[in-house]
Amino acid sequence: LSRVSIDDLTRQEGVGKVKAQIIKSALELARRVAAEERPERPMVRTPEEAVVLLRGEATNKEVEQFWVLLLDTRYRLIRPPRSLTTGILDASLIHPREVFKEAVRTSSAAVVLAHNHPSGDAEPSGEDIEITRRLINAGRVMEIDVLDHVILGMPSAEDPHGFCSMRESGLVEF
Repeated sequence: LSRVSIDDLTRQEGVGKVKAQIIKSALELARRVAAEERPERPMVRTPEEAVVLLRGEATNKEVEQFWVLLLDTRYRLIRPPRSLTTGILDASLIHPREVFKEAVRTSSAAVVLAHNHPSGDAEPSGEDIEITRRLINAGRVMEIDVLDHVILGMPSAEDPHGFCSMRESGLVEF
């Protein structure tokens, strides 16, 4: 429902414009309440902790979006996850400059990278693997650790977690 527009909702029998707006408002309110229930500066040590921070945001997207989680020396979130780029249906272009500009500005010790796959399949593409390698190398030069790159899909019977950790998958050396 979070991806459906108000116009699409009104096409359903018994759903007028006001009811569609109420449905969309309720979904947005639920997303905001979930965000408020998080600790102010949560620790991000595992891909699951990164997914908790991003799942609500990522499932609403119809195009790829790329986030960076900026962390201090204790791996606490410096500020809420920041979306750096929004792409087309199946690609989000990211450059190390955008990732590390924010990391330097906030004196981050480490970052966790994340992006969504609107298809719901969290399997990394060749491009995902290559950009992860480039960002890890750029981080090494800047002495900012890239802890992981998490790809968010949708939970399914084949993939009940609905995400892929590049670190845990072993596809890239961190």
